[in-house]
Amino acid sequence: MRPIYTTAVLAVLAVRPLLAQAPAIVWGPAPAIFPAGAKMAVLQGDPSKAATFTVRLDLPNGYRVAPHFHPTDEYITIIKGTFLLGMGDKLDATHAAKLPTSGFATVDANMHHFAIAKGRTIVQVNAMGPFVLTYVNPADDPSQKPKTSAGIRE
Repeated sequence: MRPIYTTAVLAVLAVRPLLAQAPAIVWGPAPAIFPAGAKMAVLQGDPSKAATFTVRLDLPNGYRVAPHFHPTDEYITIIKGTFLLGMGDKLDATHAAKLPTSGFATVDANMHHFAIAKGRTIVQVNAMGPFVLTYVNPADDPSQKPKTSAGIRE
């Protein structure tokens, strides 16, 4: 009886990780708080809720996010490409850490930071919601810029 029980437990454990795999990633435009051109996919959770979430951002070459901060810690993993991550109130690539594919960084809550993609870059962000991004300089907030007649933010 014991060998059958052990085999059954091992079979369940072997199948269980398959149940945890996310379905195909569904990309859409990133929220308006990000500059135009980024795509985002929610892998886990709901960034608008007070709970953990995981998102991926697909950033084109040269994509920049001006200095900003969040009220919660964020954990960033570079899935593909090179991600320049800098701290401070001014976007300055010469003062940014160069994070390659599989690189990892932690940005503490309320720490002013900026980002630049070198080549097409995909980053995964894990954090506690609700997701809030506040630009150091409010003029950098693309969600506050007027839309053109085509419905695209300037």
